[in-house]
This record gives sequence, structure tokens and C-alpha cells, in this order.
Amino acid sequence: MDTISRFHTEIEELSERRVALWNSLSQGRDPVVVDEIKALDARLEELWAKIRAERARIRFGERDEIVRRARAEERLERAA
Repeated sequence: MDTISRFHTEIEELSERRVALWNSLSQGRDPVVVDEIKALDARLEELWAKIRAERARIRFGERDEIVRRARAEERLERAA
């Protein structure tokens, strides 16, 4: 869970930065700020995806192991 905690910490920091940028946009449109917000949004989406993947790994195991088991089950079904 340490990895997830680090992701959450970074999400909180980026979210605070994004709020500050949105507040600065309320003073007037700035293309540089808009680009930074878009970059932050992309990074936040990436971090949330990593959290989901890590939770799935913790719950179900490593991806390679899951694929190996699924292929073994397919072979058993075809043999039956």
C-alpha cells in the first residue's frame, strides 16, 4: 500500500496546484495556464490509472500469473 500512498500524495499536490491555476484563470485567460492545467489533468488521470492497476495487482496477483492461469483454463476447456 506504500505505492498507493505515494500516488495519493502526488495526486493531492497536483490537485492543489490545479486549483491555484484555475483560480488564476478566473482573473483572465492565459494559454500557458490552460496548457499547464491540461498537463496536470493528464498526469492525474495517469496516477488514478496506476492506483487502479496496483489495487488490481494486490487483489488478483501479477498480470503474467493471471494470463498464465487463463491460458491454462482455456487449454482445459478445449481438452474437455
